[in-house]
Amino acid sequence: MQLETERLILRRWTEDDAEDLFQYARDPDIGPIAGWPPHQNVEESMEVIRNVLSGAECYAICLKTDGKAIGAIELRLAGNADLTDKEDECELGYWIGKPFWGNGYMPEAAREMLRHAFEDCGMKKVWAGYYEGNSKSKRVQEKVGFKYQWTSEGVEVPLMHEERTGHVNLMTREDWMEMTKSL
Repeated sequence: MQLETERLILRRWTEDDAEDLFQYARDPDIGPIAGWPPHQNVEESMEVIRNVLSGAECYAICLKTDGKAIGAIELRLAGNADLTDKEDECELGYWIGKPFWGNGYMPEAAREMLRHAFEDCGMKKVWAGYYEGNSKSKRVQEKVGFKYQWTSEGVEVPLMHEERTGHVNLMTREDWMEMTKSL
């Protein structure tokens, strides 16, 4: 499956994306703020494509101009989500390479994923979270209309071997429908 926006293609990850993934995922400003360590080599990026970015609703974010993967976005479904275990709810996760920050690509991709979640996948709720200090992720969630739910202290971040403060936001199908009416 492939999704499209004005400037982006959201498509399945392939092993051919390992070099592009490594180019951005090795940056220490990308993974650690989201809860995962920088990639050390292309082989590690390949393993991540095979084992992490292989979820049923995980997509590479690609510019239409060249089709290269510049980030990832996923609807984490029941059994793979931290914030819900219900079949009609999911969790939105995402990141984008630093050279693409500040261009509005992530809100654009997130809006399409929300549309996909509610229209194509039949979700009733989409959850999203971010760790304290991740102002860019917080801003994306605000821009696309998520509503604050709660803050938790001492959230385990297993891949970073630490605990953090986590913030949780929610978008319901009703909120999304109301928001899309006004666009």
